[in-house]
Formats: sequence, C-alpha cells, structure tokens
Amino acid sequence: MAVPKRKHSNSRSGKRRAHDGLRAKALKICPKCSTAHPPHVVCPNCGYYMSRVVVPAAEDN
Repeated sequence: MAVPKRKHSNSRSGKRRAHDGLRAKALKICPKCSTAHPPHVVCPNCGYYMSRVVVPAAEDN
C-alpha cells in the first residue's frame, strides 16, 4: 500500500488551499430603485431588467 514517507508541511498544505477561501457575492446597483442585487438577475424590488419591466411590481397589482 502506498504510504507517504514524510508529513506534508503546513505551508505546503496552505499553498494547495490558497484558492479555497470564500469570496463576497457580486452585487450591482439597480439604476431605477438603487437596490443592490446580483448581476443578470431581475431586480426583486422594482422588477426591472436591462431598462425594461420584466416582472410587474407588487404595487401595480
């Protein structure tokens, strides 16, 4: 059975795990209502996407 002869050092393990950290979610500001939401997603507040109404707002119903 293959068994490592020596222990991997902490720095070697850390180099391997250098890209495993969490990143903050990308957010953009809606030009209509100034609400932050993910890019390429309809604004949950006003229903606009790419400068046009995609989902009617709740107050329109």
